[in-house]
Amino acid sequence: MSYFAILAAIPGFFLSSFILMLLWGVIAPEFGIETAGYPMAMLITITIWLVVAPLAAVGRKAKGGCL
Repeated sequence: MSYFAILAAIPGFFLSSFILMLLWGVIAPEFGIETAGYPMAMLITITIWLVVAPLAAVGRKAKGGCL
């Protein structure tokens, strides 16, 4: 079951990266920083996912939910 959950997350990763790239392009000039291309957006997205996923797992475990 969890194998299919991982497969379902793959399109979400690419879509999240694309949305991040688009939003970064709009926000970055306001702060005077460079815009991020798609590969950089992918790197940022995977970094955020690697930080948030363990926190979400711990939160589920603390509430008594199953993984």
